[in-house]
Amino acid sequence: MLTSQLIVSNYPVIGPADKAGFALGLMEDYDVQHLPVVVEEKFKGLVSKDDLLDADEAAMVATLEGNWVKVAVQTHDHFLTALKQAATNDISLVAAINETGEYQGVITRIELLHAASRFTGAEDPGGIIVLEMDKRNFSFGEMSRLVETNDAYITQINTYIDSTTGLLQVTVKVNRAEISDIIATFQRYDYTIRYYFGEENFQNELRENYDLLMTYLKM
Repeated sequence: MLTSQLIVSNYPVIGPADKAGFALGLMEDYDVQHLPVVVEEKFKGLVSKDDLLDADEAAMVATLEGNWVKVAVQTHDHFLTALKQAATNDISLVAAINETGEYQGVITRIELLHAASRFTGAEDPGGIIVLEMDKRNFSFGEMSRLVETNDAYITQINTYIDSTTGLLQVTVKVNRAEISDIIATFQRYDYTIRYYFGEENFQNELRENYDLLMTYLKM
């Protein structure tokens, strides 16, 4: 997914000569913490609401240039680049520019969240299993095979190194919520399971037994 697919092009912009009070009014109207500063179609930086609040309402935005966040992404960048910029700089939106530095629009934090949700498969139904292992033992092929032996398949997988333990955390999402048999298979092959989210067979059996009991009592 490219940043060009997430750009909001009709977002308000301000110029260096605009007053702080005017910029704050726009921020209130659009409920944002930053606005892009654009001069002759060139992106110059983002001004923050905090900096504007500290300034006199009649002061020009140009007086705050030293505090502008001067980061942007190219329209052909992967959306994860924009996500990283937003997180690293703690900004509510990321400016997008073309190859010549011309302003193309912004990518809002909410658009990045939606994109991340789609990218990670968070919107899709299914169970989640988090495994822990030495990174040398990571084998997607083996994990996929073990899941498939239970008539399921992996729909999403993400990894990261736990800074505390140095071990690899592997988050596996499968295509169904009932995952007790998959968990048992991983355990049988000596995988360490940190936690999981899904339905369990024993819960289903308890519910079925409860329903049978209630039916019997009503007879």
